[in-house]
Order: sequence, then C-alpha cells, then structure tokens
Amino acid sequence: MTIFTSRRPGYAAALWALAYGVLGAGWALGAPGYPWGAADPDPDRALSILAGSTPDFGWVIAACCLPVAATAWALTRPGDRRAPLFLAWPIAALLILVIPDSRLMMGVAYTPLLLAAPLFGWDLGGATFADAWPWPVLNQLVCVLGGLLLAAAALAYARGRKDRRRWFTPERGRVAVYVAVGVPLVYCATRWAWALGIPLGVSAEFLAEGEDGLWLFGAYLATFGALGGLLTLGLTQRWGEIFPRWIPWLRGRRVPPPLAVIPAGFVSIIVTVAGLTYIRWTAAGRFALAEWGAWLPECFWPVWGAALATATVCYHLRRGRDAHREAAGRTP
Repeated sequence: MTIFTSRRPGYAAALWALAYGVLGAGWALGAPGYPWGAADPDPDRALSILAGSTPDFGWVIAACCLPVAATAWALTRPGDRRAPLFLAWPIAALLILVIPDSRLMMGVAYTPLLLAAPLFGWDLGGATFADAWPWPVLNQLVCVLGGLLLAAAALAYARGRKDRRRWFTPERGRVAVYVAVGVPLVYCATRWAWALGIPLGVSAEFLAEGEDGLWLFGAYLATFGALGGLLTLGLTQRWGEIFPRWIPWLRGRRVPPPLAVIPAGFVSIIVTVAGLTYIRWTAAGRFALAEWGAWLPECFWPVWGAALATATVCYHLRRGRDAHREAAGRTP
C-alpha cells in the first residue's frame, strides 16, 4: 500500500494542524518566534503577504487550524463525500503557494554555495546557513510540509484517478518539459548579460549598482537554473530512467522514481512561490517598466513551476505504469 492509498497522510496532516495551532496560540500569548511582521529580521518584510501582521494573529492561526485538522481527519474516513476535497485543495494551495515567499528559493540557491565555500576557500562575506535559513524561512518549509501532507491526504481520498491519468499523458509530459526548460532561460539570459556588462533590460545606472560582484552571484543563480532545466530533460529521456554509463557503480541500474520526483516537485513549488511574489510586487507598482529585465522574467516563473509539476506527475505515472507492466510480464 503506497502513501497515496493509505490514511497516514490524513492523520499526519491533522496532527500537523493541531501542532501548528498550538504554536499560533503560543505566539498570541507572548511566546517568542512569531515569524512575520516586525519580528521578521529581513529588512524587506514586504516579501510576505503577512508582513503587516502582529503576534496577535496567532489566534487566527489557531482558529483556522481547527477546521484544517477536521478536514484532514475527514479525509481518513471512508465514503464518497466531496466536501473534504473542496476544503482540502484550497487550504493546501494556500499553505504551499501563498504563505511562503521568494526567500524559500533563495535559501535553496544559497545552500550549495555555502557548502562549497569552505572547500574552495571562497569568501562569502561571513554568510552562514543561519542567514540563508532564518526561522521565518524555516517556518515557510513547515507550512509547505503541512500543505503537502494535506494534498497527499486529498489524493488518497479522491476518486476518478483514471481521469487524472488521461490528463497527465506522456505527450503532455514532453510539452511540459520543453516549457520548463525554456522559461527559465529568459531569466538566465538577463543575468548572464549583466555579469558580462551588458545592460539587457535595464539601464546603465542600474547595471552599475551591481559592479561589486552582485551580478556574478546573479550569474551563479542563472547557471543554477539552467542546470536544473537540463536535469528536467531527464523526465522524458532514457537517462532519467536508467543511470547512464558514465556514473560509476550505478550505470545500467534503474533510477528510483523518488530520486527525480521529490527534487523536481520541490523545485516546482519554490519557483512558483518566487514567481507569485514578483507578480504581487509588480501589481503593487514596485517596478519600473524601463527596468523590465529585473522583474519581468520572474513573473513567468509560475508557468515554469506549473510545467515542471505537470512533467513530474507525468513521469511518476509513466514509471508506475512501466513497473506494473514489468511485474505483469514476470507473473507466470
């Protein structure tokens, strides 16, 4: 029995909701650690949609967590009721895509750099993992975890899986991969150009502001994204199913599906969240049209995230079908 056909995700989601509700009540009563508003150490607190909240908002969190727990519990009960699904999906989307902000992606992008810096003697200006993953950003991971547990419980409860399988076809998976590879290249082109001193999409004055090495970091992020796009191709290529010959000890073995599904699924979340942050900023009038290179490519990241998520689901279903056929072929 897989996690998507059991009741465990529902129980886990209910437990998460109760625990987070207690945490919210604690913040409202004066416990330290409220992750938004004035307690957020980031100087640009407008990143979060809860930037204007105070610890008293913890009472709202506690009150909202009770129906979330009830919904998760309802998803563990047998039956064909639609109400739990109608509640579960919007709540999961809120926790996964709306509550987090672009710092979640920045933390992921900084982590390889922080790991590699001591090995190569790079000076990162004293930056540490605490800078990349302060409590407000770790809290975003906690919220994403709750949303994923609730989504998993909804999937386990939902009916009509055949309809979903008809939608997530190999053909749509291939198209989604091409989109997921192409969209980030627009962002990459601007950051690589800036690192080379070319003011693509920005003014010369804007470009001069990053001559202290900021655009080199931007080029690193762009290269990071481009390599991620290259790995996305594996969702439709043979080397995404069988380890290629140049990988020692693993060559010729089957790639475990979670090895591709989990990272791709997580990246689809963080790029969508970051893109939604930029869209929210754009709607608030924070950017100048003349400096489109600094914000317009990021506004397309939700398309990137949706395409990557679609490609990931198609890959997961295709690998499952292949494994089922293989098992059936071995059955005497």
